[in-house]
Amino acid sequence: MTVIPKISVNDGNLVVHGKTILTSVPDNIVLTPGSGEGLVAGAFIGATASDSKSLHVFPMGTLEGLRFMCCFRFKLWWMTQRMGMYGKDIPFETQFMLVESKDGSSLEEDSPTIYTVFLPLLEGQFRAVLQGNDRNEIEICLESGDKGVQTNQGLHLVYMHAGTNPFEVINQAVKGVENHMKTFHHREKKKLPAILDWFGWCTWDAFYTDVTAEGVDEGLKSLTEGGTPPRFLIIDDGWQQIGVEDKESKDCTVQEGTQFASRLTGIKENEKFQKNGKNNDQAPSLKHVVEEAKQHHNVKFVYVWHALAGYWGGVKPAAAGMEHYDSELAYPVQSPGVKVNQPDIVMESLSVHGLGLVHPKKIFNFYNELHAYLASCGVDGVKVDVQNIIETLGEGYGGRVALTRSFHQALEASISRNFPDNGCIACMCHNTDGMYSAKQTAVVRASDDFYPHDPASHTIHISSVAYNTLFLGEFMQPDWDMFHSLHPAADYHAAARAVGGCAIYVRYCNLYRPKCLFHKQSRHGISKCYE
Repeated sequence: MTVIPKISVNDGNLVVHGKTILTSVPDNIVLTPGSGEGLVAGAFIGATASDSKSLHVFPMGTLEGLRFMCCFRFKLWWMTQRMGMYGKDIPFETQFMLVESKDGSSLEEDSPTIYTVFLPLLEGQFRAVLQGNDRNEIEICLESGDKGVQTNQGLHLVYMHAGTNPFEVINQAVKGVENHMKTFHHREKKKLPAILDWFGWCTWDAFYTDVTAEGVDEGLKSLTEGGTPPRFLIIDDGWQQIGVEDKESKDCTVQEGTQFASRLTGIKENEKFQKNGKNNDQAPSLKHVVEEAKQHHNVKFVYVWHALAGYWGGVKPAAAGMEHYDSELAYPVQSPGVKVNQPDIVMESLSVHGLGLVHPKKIFNFYNELHAYLASCGVDGVKVDVQNIIETLGEGYGGRVALTRSFHQALEASISRNFPDNGCIACMCHNTDGMYSAKQTAVVRASDDFYPHDPASHTIHISSVAYNTLFLGEFMQPDWDMFHSLHPAADYHAAARAVGGCAIYVRYCNLYRPKCLFHKQSRHGISKCYE
């Protein structure tokens, strides 16, 4: 049974159930006890400043000698885990932290261990994250992402909750925050799409962006002949109409990343999916591809890929037939912590070429028209990628939180209207701007990609998913990504997914791997996944 702790600041110390967690708590740190459903066992940490700014860094106390585990964004797109005992061990962009301590109210050696969770939140137009410094202080970094959006305080920047069972503590904390913020829903309240119960195939590693209608058909045929017929299909990046940015640059890094500045020029499929390679209204081939997959290969569900901004480089401004989306070039600005953790080639490219950002007031129309067309072709859902790019574009739009929330609300409204099974996989989306704004999306990619050619990546991939799931799993069903069945680490990846409660899907189309791999590992057994 979870112990209900007392959380207080006494003589400059943050005390949880009689145990000091932080020392040297500054006078401008404000502790507010939780009140209301699910909040009475917790407390909020706030802070005040003398000046109003769009970015604040508030030290909130010193952490020394207590073990912790945290999830932080090591890339703009993804989280991973880190452990430590001191404030200096806490990375930039920490979005979740669990601290372990003994119960200070008892001198007995077998006194219970107390787990305290720290959840940095969104407040108004601002987002908070945690970070450490060389003085072992934990800092709250509070940011709006728009120089015109400023504040000098926040009263509910971090939520704390504690108890003896870490899993219950995390669950109760997120549910308490749900009741406080009222901007997102817990996973338990969301409809899980049916693809979670079936074996699937994603086209990415088989073709990358060179995917074609013929390739999809051949891949499905290959899998079926190999004894592992997929029951869901994800047509990944490569099916859309795009224009390639040809702006010259002397920067080699930017030149290598120019593909990421490609922009969407139409909501329908490109000529690779058109009959005889002809892109016209008389040759509706995406519908034909979906019908072939379902009728000839017994595929139950077909998803297609698109970015949250439409494509990597957004929607091309004034593209023929796309003018009504009022797309304009915007230039990303990353948070300081993200830039410290890892520079990104996508961002290097977009900072030069810009991204075609659909006006927030028109984004629902864009999603709805795109999804309505896909639904008319028989598509059942979408994998929505590159989501965190929106946080970098908040300047002039009221900040990162406001812009992200407007895009997510529009996306979920369109999904609800066009895909009744709640067919959506969120990807490259590990920021709290999105998580604390998601009322409907129920499946989330839980880590960076599966990298088939990097032997060192496989244990990192599995451990990252497992630790990220402690936090992400409270919001959505974690997706462990696709993997290769013909690979030295295939059994390792398959076994992890079998216990992960996630969809199981592979990447290669040349799959003649013995059927016994999936007999052993499939989530519901071979009959459920294939039949």
